[in-house]
Amino acid sequence: MIELDIPGRGTLQLHHLVMDVNGTLAVDGVLPDGLAKRISLLRGRLEVHLVTADTHGCQAEIDRQLSLQAVRVSPGNESEQKAEYVRRLGAATVAVIGQGANDAGMLAAAALGICVLSPEGTAVSALLAADLVAADIFTALDLLDRPLRIVASLRT
Repeated sequence: MIELDIPGRGTLQLHHLVMDVNGTLAVDGVLPDGLAKRISLLRGRLEVHLVTADTHGCQAEIDRQLSLQAVRVSPGNESEQKAEYVRRLGAATVAVIGQGANDAGMLAAAALGICVLSPEGTAVSALLAADLVAADIFTALDLLDRPLRIVASLRT
């Protein structure tokens, strides 16, 4: 668990991290070097979940590399499917990382939404739905690893 006491916003107790895959974690279906290790370091504090439309058809290999099993969304209304997944986990305990238009719903639904700027592009709807914007996936994961950065950015 990661607990954040954010002045003007209240206390967040995060138990889950839900991440989009394509564009957020992977670029053109390939994970960047070192990402699997960074994610594994957070697994002691958060239960990690992946949700994907599997755009590049590489999810089985990504699942193997991360030792996780992604939830695949069906074509059509993907943003709502992802948001519903977050709500089923208990949105008040969920942090989300995403960057695509189909991530906007889950970014808005979660207690903490982090949008990453991606080489594959970042949807304006995802930016507007997020609480924070990070330069890349490593920076987003660093925020969770060093939560006082989140407090400093979100305090009012």
